[in-house]
Amino acid sequence: MNRTMKSFGWAMSGLRTAWREEINFRIEVVVAFVVVVSGTYLGFGKLDWVIIAGCVTAVLASEMVNTAIEDLCNKVEPNTDPVIGKIKDLMSGFVFMVALGTTIVGGIVFSNYFY
Repeated sequence: MNRTMKSFGWAMSGLRTAWREEINFRIEVVVAFVVVVSGTYLGFGKLDWVIIAGCVTAVLASEMVNTAIEDLCNKVEPNTDPVIGKIKDLMSGFVFMVALGTTIVGGIVFSNYFY
């Protein structure tokens, strides 16, 4: 049980770190809050909440993976390096693709309540 509690503590530490150090993470959390408030107001059904929860989780998790890989790259090679730059660009593109996909999915979910 003690090991489980330590693992949970480390996970919470990771979330606090993402919140403190990444402006994009904070922006995404605010957007997620707005989506949840809007979904509550519109009376989302269970399936809608499952879809929205998956989308929010995907965006926040991808932002955390991006941050971890960028920090690792900076630790391994603190100087400008074309390969490190490529890795960072690919990770930023990854987060963008997840955010774009979830925006499209969210738009479809929300459109059901407006049309």
